[in-house]
Amino acid sequence: MGGPRRTSDGHSRRGSVVSGLAVALGCVLFLGGFAWGAVLYEPYAVPTDSMAPTIARDDRVLAERVDGDDVRRGDVVVFRDQVWSDLPMVKRVVGVGGDKVACCDKQGRLTVNGKAIDEPYLERQGPASPTVFSATVPRDQLFLLGDNRDTSVDSRGHLADGDQGAVPRTAVQARVEAAVWPLGSLGMLEQASGFDELPGGVSQRGPLSLITGMVVAGAVLILGGAAYGPIANRRGGKGKPRSGATRGTEHGARSGAPRGTGAAPPTQRTPPGRGAGTRASGTEHGAAAPGAQAPGNRPARGDGAGRPGRGGEGTAKNGG
Repeated sequence: MGGPRRTSDGHSRRGSVVSGLAVALGCVLFLGGFAWGAVLYEPYAVPTDSMAPTIARDDRVLAERVDGDDVRRGDVVVFRDQVWSDLPMVKRVVGVGGDKVACCDKQGRLTVNGKAIDEPYLERQGPASPTVFSATVPRDQLFLLGDNRDTSVDSRGHLADGDQGAVPRTAVQARVEAAVWPLGSLGMLEQASGFDELPGGVSQRGPLSLITGMVVAGAVLILGGAAYGPIANRRGGKGKPRSGATRGTEHGARSGAPRGTGAAPPTQRTPPGRGAGTRASGTEHGAAAPGAQAPGNRPARGDGAGRPGRGGEGTAKNGG
């Protein structure tokens, strides 16, 4: 005899519970990730190639909403300045308030406070700028350059302005963290490590990677949980051995008698009004019918055992 077996109903209930929990957790992660991302990030379309090859023309980017005071050197920012344009623009921060930004040194590199900056993200292979310039950034201002230094209209073109081509920190709307469209450009922007050794360092990445992981994990749990329930129910109903009593009962229901119980079919009852010994069918197994006697033992008529009420008649005949 085997131990207790789990029924298909048990598998069905377990599958439903696991499926429901997975779908519920997936919805929390999926919707929570989207809600978190919608609060922190905003999509932008880049209309020019001034940030190529980092960001190409017509690319869609995700930018984290940040305060201008949180911006560091090397950040790619979205800003709006009335002197530059009424439209949002995308440039890279290369200098903050108090910095002296110049180009170029003997190796053709940009310098900030006399320190040469390695810029592997630049489009050009030669000097960091085709034009020579030098500027001191006013307090609470940012000096901005495009990565495509040959075509970008940036702080170099506004050096004659009263702020040495810089824009206020308050003009910053967001910090670009990733390109999302087209798919060929999909990915996180690399951090500008060339500014690491300057005071303040570089900005830390936002939670975009975590948010993306939440959304992907949520989608996987929702799809997997929705599929697990039916699969578990189907597997639980297949290949489950039935007990002997169940098999016997089912066979007995088909054959007309319970199998394995040892009980014979009920004997056919004699119809009312018929004599018990009129046919031999009532004595098939050698048992005499009730009230009958075996042949050879029948008493002779008129021996005094006549029918009630007729005894006198029998005696007279025997006496004559």
